[in-house]
Amino acid sequence: MADNLQDFFEENTRWTDTHVDPAASQPPQPPRSRKEMRRRRNRRKRKTMVTLVAVLVVIALICIAGFFGYRQFKSWYSNRTQSTVIQDYPGPGGEEIQFTVETGQGAAEIAKNLVAQDIVKSESAFTSAVAANNVTLYPGTYDLKKQMAAADVVAILSDQSKASGFLEVRSGERVSDVITNAASISGIAQTEFQSIIDEGGTGILPDEAGGKFEGWFEPGTYDVKSKSSASEILNEMVQARITKLDSMGAPTGSERERLLIIASIAESEVNSEEYYGKVVRVILNRLNANMNLGMDTTVAYGLGISASQLTDAMLADASNPYNTRVNAGLPPTPISNPGDNAISAAMNPPEGDWLYFVTTNLQTGETKFATTEEEFWKIRDEYKSSNENAN
Repeated sequence: MADNLQDFFEENTRWTDTHVDPAASQPPQPPRSRKEMRRRRNRRKRKTMVTLVAVLVVIALICIAGFFGYRQFKSWYSNRTQSTVIQDYPGPGGEEIQFTVETGQGAAEIAKNLVAQDIVKSESAFTSAVAANNVTLYPGTYDLKKQMAAADVVAILSDQSKASGFLEVRSGERVSDVITNAASISGIAQTEFQSIIDEGGTGILPDEAGGKFEGWFEPGTYDVKSKSSASEILNEMVQARITKLDSMGAPTGSERERLLIIASIAESEVNSEEYYGKVVRVILNRLNANMNLGMDTTVAYGLGISASQLTDAMLADASNPYNTRVNAGLPPTPISNPGDNAISAAMNPPEGDWLYFVTTNLQTGETKFATTEEEFWKIRDEYKSSNENAN
């Protein structure tokens, strides 16, 4: 009996490892029938569909939320913009007031100053009007009113003819012209300017200027209305010139004065960037050849007139130290305030053997250069002949 029981247990007992899950070590059981297989396939399809629907629902919710969020933002931004734009006075304004735009100020800075003086209601109204009209705002002092419409203010500040208080020094102008304009604009007596000039500009001019202001005013725009004295105005223009020459790498000392003399002659003779360098070369070639410069513009400067007013007697007058027709070398001082282009040409003139030049077209400034006297007279005769035929 015992043997039978032992045989029974040995045949029917299965030993397992208590630390291992038997189900985990077995592969998935295959379906027991075709029906079971279809049931499993349908279950997977339903699960996939449910997942897809859930994803679509989430995407739809995100889109709906984004759409309404965008509408809310657009509405908020529109209301904010409208609120800013309408912060403007209807105009035309009341109490009169003067307003100054400084050189280099942008629309934002100007707008801030306008609001501070209660000329416009908001900075954004002014800057929006500037952008909408794509205008340039000019420096100067303007007659405005308090509580004006921003667009009206923009129209005035973009009209250079309405600006006052700023002196424009142009390339080729003489000192006499500059101080006349400076006195007129600043309200300071011209005699105050002239007195400083006659006394040699002590404390204003550098030593190499030799007490002469000609050539030492830097072309540009200056706020003379805000200045309290002629010396302050003259000093600003001279210091601007010195700063510019330093930045250009111009020579110092007596060579700087010589540079300004040559550049001023080129500026006065042709007044064209295209020909400055060649005129400088003519000047240098004539000096090297011990020839008189023979420049009418220097003669005219010494007499305080324009070259078109010269007479034969004036051209022969050796008592005029600026008469380079009869006196050798350079004139004593510059004959105008040359601009950057003429100065650059005087610092780096082109190579050439020209000794003469003739401006053949007064309208366009066309100038022809010659290396011999014979060639010069030929060009001169052609110029005179064409003018006579035109008349």
